[in-house]
Amino acid sequence: MINRQALLADIQGLLKHIEADLLDRSTSLEVPEIGQALRTRYAEAQSASRTALNFEDWRTDAITQVAAAWVLSAVFVRFLEDNGLIPVPKISGPAGEKLKRARDEHELFFRSYPKLNDRDYLLSLFDALTKHAATAEVFGPHNPLRELPQWLSGDAGTALIGFFQKIDANTGTLIHDFTNPALDTRFLGDLYQDLSEAARKKYALLQTPVFVEEFILDRTLSPALDEFALATPDYEARLENDGRLNPADRFRMIDPACGSGHFLLGAFERLVQAWRSKEPGTNASVLVQRALDSIHGVDLNPYAIAIARFRLIVRAIYLLGVKRLVDTPAFHVELACADSLLHAPFRVSKSEGQRQLDFELESEADDECDHAYFAENLPLAKKLLERKQYHAVVANPPYITPKDSVLNGRYRKRFDSCHRQYSLAVPFLEQIVALACPGGYTGQITANSFMKREFGSKLIEQFLPRIDLTHVIDTSGAYIPGHGTPTVILFGRNRKPVGTTVRAVLGIKGEPSTPADPAHGLVWTSILRQIDKAGAQDDFTSTADVSRETLGRHPWSIGGGGAAELKEQLEEACESSLESSVDSIGFMCITKQDDVFSQPRSVLVRNACEGEHIRPFGIGEEVRDWTTENGDWVIYPYDKAVRTLSKDRVPKLLRFMWLNKTVLEDRKVFGGQTYRQVGKPWYEYGQIPVDRQSTPLSITFAFVATHNHFVLDRGGKVFNRTAPVIKLPADATEDEHLALLGLLNSST
Repeated sequence: MINRQALLADIQGLLKHIEADLLDRSTSLEVPEIGQALRTRYAEAQSASRTALNFEDWRTDAITQVAAAWVLSAVFVRFLEDNGLIPVPKISGPAGEKLKRARDEHELFFRSYPKLNDRDYLLSLFDALTKHAATAEVFGPHNPLRELPQWLSGDAGTALIGFFQKIDANTGTLIHDFTNPALDTRFLGDLYQDLSEAARKKYALLQTPVFVEEFILDRTLSPALDEFALATPDYEARLENDGRLNPADRFRMIDPACGSGHFLLGAFERLVQAWRSKEPGTNASVLVQRALDSIHGVDLNPYAIAIARFRLIVRAIYLLGVKRLVDTPAFHVELACADSLLHAPFRVSKSEGQRQLDFELESEADDECDHAYFAENLPLAKKLLERKQYHAVVANPPYITPKDSVLNGRYRKRFDSCHRQYSLAVPFLEQIVALACPGGYTGQITANSFMKREFGSKLIEQFLPRIDLTHVIDTSGAYIPGHGTPTVILFGRNRKPVGTTVRAVLGIKGEPSTPADPAHGLVWTSILRQIDKAGAQDDFTSTADVSRETLGRHPWSIGGGGAAELKEQLEEACESSLESSVDSIGFMCITKQDDVFSQPRSVLVRNACEGEHIRPFGIGEEVRDWTTENGDWVIYPYDKAVRTLSKDRVPKLLRFMWLNKTVLEDRKVFGGQTYRQVGKPWYEYGQIPVDRQSTPLSITFAFVATHNHFVLDRGGKVFNRTAPVIKLPADATEDEHLALLGLLNSST
């Protein structure tokens, strides 16, 4: 059986070994064609405005994807071998006779092809699996390793094979055994999430727990199936001769950020069960393929798509009771590697000339991105991402902000709700609704930051009022494994609002301790128990029907137990607002390159930087409990009047910063030009409002925090945009600052 924790730890080490090999080969003079090919592909991506990364960072991403493809492809083969679906093992098999047989097969290959190496041996195994209809797409032309198969060295191929043949010296058995009678592939979800730490952080890789997936499918897929398929009187009449539905009549669901396929697997099982109940006499393989025809997924991560595709095929094999891969029907799976936000055919209203979710008007497609990386199947992706075709749309989209400036701009252009420093939850929410057919059901778990932070204002005030948002469920207090970011679940339908209220489950307090079983945590159980009972309340949540008018105003307050009502009463009773009592509220500086300007004080002192032009640097996460922690310091190239210093005033500072001069010159100003193009001094900040530097006293606060954290600063510190400042009138005394500080830190 599979030891998930040990497998993950060991495979992470294997991945790093493969990555190092690919990096070495991409810079090697022995195989210059690899580096040249990568340069060409990078230039194509840049030309298509697909990336703003420099070549080295872009190549690092490509290396991770290709290394993962090699490792996971070998894992897939081992899983098939260990579970008897491939009767003659080629990589390994349980220690003993099967391991010996695999080594014999390896030796026979090199007797026939003595000039080849272990990379070629692995490729021959993958080639053989493309001849099996069920696994052709898994190992086929869009697998990232197929683009430059010679990129991996023969020695790395040997390391791959050796990894899967390692024997435990104490037991004499293989260290990693993939045998599983139930053909359970959930371990692949763990690999997807944690295989590469760099990829996990960059792309916010996170699998959805089963209990969350089931809850969302219960309220999207199940009612959609009842309404659009099972309850349709002429359902049988629409069946073709082979028991399938005409493409135009099929029930459809999609996850446009499907990851390793948890929602898809859950939907697949439900659909098979539904078709079996409806047609107990129909051939099982027909029903399984019909279910596969109904589920669709898109993800920009090629190894996520590979895992999702393999998991669906394996589950189909299990449900049919097939024992050998050669006996498996030619299943087709509708999954595509692509960027759901970039390649989706968008719509422009002819009458108003602007993008919008439009329920009546005819529309035409706007400009799309036609560039595709090798692993991306653009024709299929564009078909899957056609709007208004799905009866159910579900997702757990990434919670990150798009760091790549080119992609950030393209998403912003395509989705009206993208505002300021938006998170990907915003365009995905628009996309999820737009993919649904008229009346289609939508559900997603997403970061709740849009509810309070400024970037969510357009989403809440302009987009959500136009759709039938049905449920808002505060899950920030529930324990959901892997989800460190506070979340909310949103349900809705792609139609104009119905009724004047939205059912809301409001949080009162969080999980008191980590539950042994997250599916039975106190907060999650409270949500399940009370979601359908208006006015219900316990220690953890309360349920209310909130007016759409209230939810059409930013920010949202979804505190339960009367917190929202109390907030409204306080706002109605207040005599003045904070805004009317202060001069300004906002950031003190934006360097646009904190990694250069912010350094440990010891580093700046050791490099003899001018002491009067380095200052303590304050960031939001250090503003806690009436004080700011001492963190890094920041280079401050300004005089007392906040005028940029001439180069001769800070020669040592500039010498220290010189290695980053090109990076700093490449920063953008408003309008899109660089510092270099407009002649702006390369050592200046991005922005520094002069008026907020003119008086020493400030009240700073953490821009993102779970509680009130306001701190009085008496001057001398520089705060970045994560710690905005409140500036009172110039003649305000310290006592006036302290009085306001006390109020801001109070519970009200």
